[in-house]
Amino acid sequence: MTACVRFVSLMFFIFLFLSCSESGNASIEREDLFTFGIGRLEDEIDMFALEGARSTRKTALKMRDGLFYISNGNGEKITRYNSYGDLLFLIYNDETNPPPFSLREKTEGAAITRWAYKWPLQEPGSIAVNSEKHIFVEDRLAPERHGFDVNEKIILDRLVLHFDADGKFIDYLGQEGRGGGAFPRIENIFTSKDDDIVVVCQLPAGRRVFWYDKSGYQIYDILFSNSNLPVPPGRFGLTPSLDGVSIAPDERKIYLKIDYYREILDESTKTVSGRETDRSCLWMINAGDSSFSGSVDIPFFETYSTVNSRKVAENLLYSMFAVMNGGRVFFYYPIETGFSILLLAADGSDEQRRGVINVSGDELMYCTFDVSEEGILSALLATNYEVKLVWWRTDKLAREM
Repeated sequence: MTACVRFVSLMFFIFLFLSCSESGNASIEREDLFTFGIGRLEDEIDMFALEGARSTRKTALKMRDGLFYISNGNGEKITRYNSYGDLLFLIYNDETNPPPFSLREKTEGAAITRWAYKWPLQEPGSIAVNSEKHIFVEDRLAPERHGFDVNEKIILDRLVLHFDADGKFIDYLGQEGRGGGAFPRIENIFTSKDDDIVVVCQLPAGRRVFWYDKSGYQIYDILFSNSNLPVPPGRFGLTPSLDGVSIAPDERKIYLKIDYYREILDESTKTVSGRETDRSCLWMINAGDSSFSGSVDIPFFETYSTVNSRKVAENLLYSMFAVMNGGRVFFYYPIETGFSILLLAADGSDEQRRGVINVSGDELMYCTFDVSEEGILSALLATNYEVKLVWWRTDKLAREM
């Protein structure tokens, strides 16, 4: 998940060894599948705010079983495409979108293969799809329906809408489950083991994970407070910072990526002059009892800079993108030619793979990525004139670990 959604906001990737990049890591072969125009027609993606600037609303992507689901917040619509670029269905707000030309509205018993549904979407964002192809998408309530949590001092203005495999509305999820009260700011939505639905929310105090079974019944509610984060054994004086939360697709397990910093003491004045990076760790938590099941140190992204005509090594921090089946975790770091990628096994085996994904600067006006459960990386890359849907068959590399 902003120029490139937090400069990669919601990124998803990894790599095939086919050629070598300048850094010596594998450059992954990319396949451009199809493109969209920028606009409000049914086969376009709206990337602009009313005043013509890039919108801060989310555009999110999910690929499952070769189908691509796109939630377009600025366009107030949800679409599904096959890998050939054929638009299969559209869920759209008919008050802000023109009627579709190529799709018919689906009615009971209608024998059509490509259809549209009207639904008053306000600001669709994060999206997840379960094994039955049911869609779960974040949406924002109208201002008059916003709530406020006095204790947390946060606005409650989000719901998770549930549509079936045809795009027909079923119900919605709130904090307590089906029909519950509104969520605070949603960071991401995941599907997990047995088609569980997991909603990760941002709070001033940290992250809160709402976990529901397939029927929408809440089974876990877990708060990860910034003031009570774990610290590696034997390390003292470290300040932890929770950088990311992800969910395993094949087990009820939560992954936390935490960075650690230590203060720098100026010996001459005996005062703190700054802080420096100590390490970055991945922690695994069992959702059932909130117990920690282990941790893994995350390697640094190593680079060099020139200081006073000397080369100085720098250790930089990867960001976590996603978890795939088997406890393999994707990380990324932006570089001049795109992104450096790290695939890490979280089982303590120290297995890892590194690679490079090449993305040109003009494709980063807005970008959002998805990693499938099997490890296939897909992306929407926007220029000033079009939006490209591309993918990398990174699952082949993941299977080698």
